[in-house]
Amino acid sequence: MLTKRIIPCLDVKDGRVVKGIQFKNLKDAGDPPELAQFYDEQNADELVFLDITASSDKRRILIDVVERTADRVFIPFTVGGGIRNLDDIREVLCAGADKVAINTAAVKNPETIREAAEKFGSQCIVCAIDAKRVRANEGCEDNGDKIVVETPEGKFWWEVYIYGGRTPTGIDAIKWARIVEELGAGEILLTSIDYDGTKKGYDILLTREVCKKTRIPVIASGGAGNPEHIYHVLTDGEADAALAASIFHYGIYSINDVKKYLHEKGVPVRL
Repeated sequence: MLTKRIIPCLDVKDGRVVKGIQFKNLKDAGDPPELAQFYDEQNADELVFLDITASSDKRRILIDVVERTADRVFIPFTVGGGIRNLDDIREVLCAGADKVAINTAAVKNPETIREAAEKFGSQCIVCAIDAKRVRANEGCEDNGDKIVVETPEGKFWWEVYIYGGRTPTGIDAIKWARIVEELGAGEILLTSIDYDGTKKGYDILLTREVCKKTRIPVIASGGAGNPEHIYHVLTDGEADAALAASIFHYGIYSINDVKKYLHEKGVPVRL
C-alpha cells in the first residue's frame, strides 16, 4: 500500500506566507524560506508554495522568493501562482521546483496542460482546482454539464474558481478533474473554498467524488483543524495526500504529531 503524504502549504503574498479563511482576511504567518526549512526538518513529505495573488494581479510569480525557498528544502517542492505558459513553467522548474501547479491558465486554455505534460512530463504538472459548493437547481442532476451530489444539506455541485478564488467559471469541478487527467496532468491539488481556513475539516464529499472519478493522485486541501480531520480525508475521502497550513504555521500540531496519530490509526505514512 502506498504511503499517504502530509504536505504543508505556503500561501505567499508580497513575499510573505499568509493564511486566511475562505481565501479572505489574510494574516501574516512568516518567511517562506524559513518556514520551508522548518517543515523539511520536521519530516514533511512534500511542500507546496502558492503565490496566491500573482494571477489576480496579472503579474509573474516571485521567482526570487521561489529560488530562496528551494535552496532551503530537500523534499519534493511544488510551486504555483501566475503560471501562464510553458516559459513560466520552465522558469519555475529552473528556479528549483520539482512540480508546477496550474489553475487559471489551465482553465483559460486547457491545451496548456497537454503541452506542458508533453514538454516536461506529467509527473511535474499539477492541476490546482479551487472549488466551491453551488446549490443545484431542479433538472440539474447529472445532465452531463454538472455532476450533482446529494448531501444532508441538499443537492450540490462544485464550481471551479480561478484568479485565486476570486472568479467563478461555471465549470463543474468533478468533470474538470476528469478532463485535466485526460489532458495529461499527473496530480490534482483540490482545494475547497468553503472549508479553507475554517479548521472544521475537509470537504469529504468533494474529495471522495474527485478521487473516485480519476486515477491520478489527489491532494486534499482546505479545512484541516486537527489530525482526525486529516485521517478522515485520507480514509473516507480517499485522498492520496493531505495539505494543511494553519495547524502547522501556528504550532497547533506538528507534522510528526499528525503522522504519529495516522500511524496509530493504521494509515501508512513515512515516519
